[in-house]
Amino acid sequence: MLKIKSITLKNFMSVGAVTQGVTLDSDSITLVLGNNIDLGSEGARNGTGKTTLINAISYALFGAAITNIKRDNLINKTNSRDMVVSLSFAKGNHSYKIERGRKPNKFKFYVDDNDVSESTSVDEAQGEIRHTQERIEDIIKMSPIIFKHILALNTYTEPFLNMRAQDQREFIEDLLGITELSKKAEVLKDEIKNTKELIVKEEYNVKSVQDANEKIQAQISKITSRSKKWDADHEQNINDFKTIIHELDSIDITDDIQKHKELEIHNTKTNNLRRYKRELLQLETHQKNYIASIESDGANLDTAKNHQCYACGQDLHDQQHDVIIENLTNKIKDTNIHLHETERAINKIQSKTNEIGELNVMPTTFYDSIESAYKHQQSITSASTELEKEIGLANPYIEQIHELTSTGLQQVSYDMYNQYIDLKNHQEFLLKLLINKDSFIRKGIIDQNLLYLNARLDYYLTKMGLPHEVKFLNDLSVEITEIGRDLDFDNLSRGEKNRLILSLSWAFRDIFESLNSPINLMFIDELIDNGTDTIGVEAAIAVLKKMHRDRDKQIFLISHREELMGRVSNVLNVVKENGFTTFSKETT
Repeated sequence: MLKIKSITLKNFMSVGAVTQGVTLDSDSITLVLGNNIDLGSEGARNGTGKTTLINAISYALFGAAITNIKRDNLINKTNSRDMVVSLSFAKGNHSYKIERGRKPNKFKFYVDDNDVSESTSVDEAQGEIRHTQERIEDIIKMSPIIFKHILALNTYTEPFLNMRAQDQREFIEDLLGITELSKKAEVLKDEIKNTKELIVKEEYNVKSVQDANEKIQAQISKITSRSKKWDADHEQNINDFKTIIHELDSIDITDDIQKHKELEIHNTKTNNLRRYKRELLQLETHQKNYIASIESDGANLDTAKNHQCYACGQDLHDQQHDVIIENLTNKIKDTNIHLHETERAINKIQSKTNEIGELNVMPTTFYDSIESAYKHQQSITSASTELEKEIGLANPYIEQIHELTSTGLQQVSYDMYNQYIDLKNHQEFLLKLLINKDSFIRKGIIDQNLLYLNARLDYYLTKMGLPHEVKFLNDLSVEITEIGRDLDFDNLSRGEKNRLILSLSWAFRDIFESLNSPINLMFIDELIDNGTDTIGVEAAIAVLKKMHRDRDKQIFLISHREELMGRVSNVLNVVKENGFTTFSKETT
């Protein structure tokens, strides 16, 4: 696991010369509330520096804030120098610390308390310092954009579904680590071993709570009006599709298509027979003419051989006699050649005619063209697909009802067991791809990961009570539907967008952790505040509590909602007074 433990800030943004430190690995869900005393009224929440923590973590890891703030503008404006941020984290058996600052420039990287960074005299965009930055990112296995979408969820980052299609594709490929999978084979072997151990452990847990699960399920019997309406609409949609299919099935379209094919063969044979008949008639005429010519020229040749002209009957001289005989002989010879060629052509056509044989009765069809028949067939397929899709839809309100009626239901589920099974299968698939170079194909990797990504996204959408189906397609585009109706991201309300943004980010995080290692920390900066209703807030809190309970996630919830204090274990107070921000933690 990647554990981000603590951070200290000095002269960073609104933090002054007095170093401020925050423990990040606190084993709790922490509500971050602001109090801007400089505004002159109690309860002023804006401009305190709540987002400063996220910007500081981003600056420590990547050298830049999550917002579009120039690095020199990150320095406290009052003190104007000696800005430094120190971030401590651990992974595996190693501890790490990053120290980064401005005026003067500072960039130090410690591994197990040993300074492994290079000279800070080199420009940060080049040389050895760039290598140090690459080493850090190789350890944490995340880029700045991944950081924004899975660890520092905020309202400043462009939502994934608002990004250009190309940017979406690049993000997904970065998330999946397409270009670096070859380095993960040995790591995956250990991960598979650990996952199998978790499966054994979870099997025991599932068995121990199986009876309790059955009792809780037996208690849930009522269905809300919205759920009933959804079921009624669902059943009506199924019946409508069945009616359409029944009407289309009244025509034997397979038989009609076959008759169209037979009709095409029949027409072809008919046309060929007509053409052969015309050709045969012409050839037989030529044959008769050639025979007549041979007979006529033969008689003339006999006459010439008697030293008489076949035309006038006069006696022929020797020279004339020879010329006439030669000409007639050559002509008869040429005509015989043409006659034989014509007879061969006649035999060939007669053979083709015999091959065709007698024509069957011309088939009759329902549609005028085979294209129309195929269109009918496609309509059946399309209606059947829509029917299967509708049948496969699950009532989106059931899980929400369960959540509201019994919080204990979450604790007695197969979710973690199934998740570990999916994770093991996912890891084993990836390992095969990595070991077998011939199967290391981008498309195969993407397709397999999309199955897991879509499964996790569907899980979170259900948990958040969002009545939409959101699915990544094979081309990495995203399809949003509601009861079979295609939607765009902008069709959603602000609250629905926030639920979808959170669900996407959590699903992205799951796919990231399945390919790399779990991360202990998550920030949610005002996403829950932004247009989310009470039910949505409750659903989000329930998901976060389950993440904390089952997966040891340390969650910092930046919010203006004081009513959330009763739902969390700790509160981090961010106070701005006399132009400077301080942090203090309290237990609720």
